[in-house]
Amino acid sequence: MSDFLGIDTSNYTTSAAIYESPHNVLLQEKMLLPVKKGEKGIRQSDAVFHHTVQLPEIIDKLFKKTGKRDISAVGVSYAPRRLEGSYMPCFLTGISAATAVSRALSVPLYRFSHQEGHIAAALYSADRLELLNEPFIAFHVSGGTTEAVLVNPDNEHIINAEIVASSSDLKAGQAIDRVGVMLSLNFPAGPELEKLSEKSNAVFKIKPSMKNADCSLSGVENKCKKMLTENYEKSDIALFCIDSVIAALDGMYKALMPKYGALPVVFSGGVTSNKRIKNYFHDKYNAIFAEPAFSADNAAGTAVLSSIIYDRRK
Repeated sequence: MSDFLGIDTSNYTTSAAIYESPHNVLLQEKMLLPVKKGEKGIRQSDAVFHHTVQLPEIIDKLFKKTGKRDISAVGVSYAPRRLEGSYMPCFLTGISAATAVSRALSVPLYRFSHQEGHIAAALYSADRLELLNEPFIAFHVSGGTTEAVLVNPDNEHIINAEIVASSSDLKAGQAIDRVGVMLSLNFPAGPELEKLSEKSNAVFKIKPSMKNADCSLSGVENKCKKMLTENYEKSDIALFCIDSVIAALDGMYKALMPKYGALPVVFSGGVTSNKRIKNYFHDKYNAIFAEPAFSADNAAGTAVLSSIIYDRRK
């Protein structure tokens, strides 16, 4: 047997994936949770309900696409981070399903943090899984997280992630979504805000709000509100928002470089699907990015990590 099932039930996406380790092939299915127009998020009770409805459909689609499989192990996201007290109810749906599959098939169940899954998915997508054997800096940039972590190899969990910089208030994805909703875009607003920003030719000189290596993004939302009342073009507001996120992330990495040097840097999380963000950091730092399908929330990383930990424990 050499197929590995991954399940992730994050705050906004239901996802499942199968990793064929001998062929390094990954197949996945995912579905966004429904959010009513004009709303800026979803309650955890609603997220749990929607995952409960959607996960069987997602798994059914995945296995119809992949055919009969001999599953060697199951991986699941159990919490946002591998830290004491890190918890979100939405992950309970995935844990329940993964546990049932594991027991029914008599195969191991491995638990990973949502963040670890993001990092592994980015490395898989970029064909850089070998980095799991050495230190590197990973940025996890999403609606729930804006962090830089120092990743070191870990014999037990594969990834040991230590937070070395973060946002002190709003997360990048929150800023983008709030500005997007402000501009009458659908939630989550990242893809639509990106398209809108591409219509702008404005040039902004943005000084990020920093305290050591930590950034603050609450001022981005406030500035965009002010720009809207002053009748700026919506496309210019969208571009300002994205460029403000770039400036903040750049400020974080610059502050880390004196301490950690020029370690490889990996970007993951839904916000990093943005082409402008990707081009900026790739051109300036040769940063590693996932393809969009592996940047946004997905179960790919848990499937890949399950394969690695399974092989180590044989």
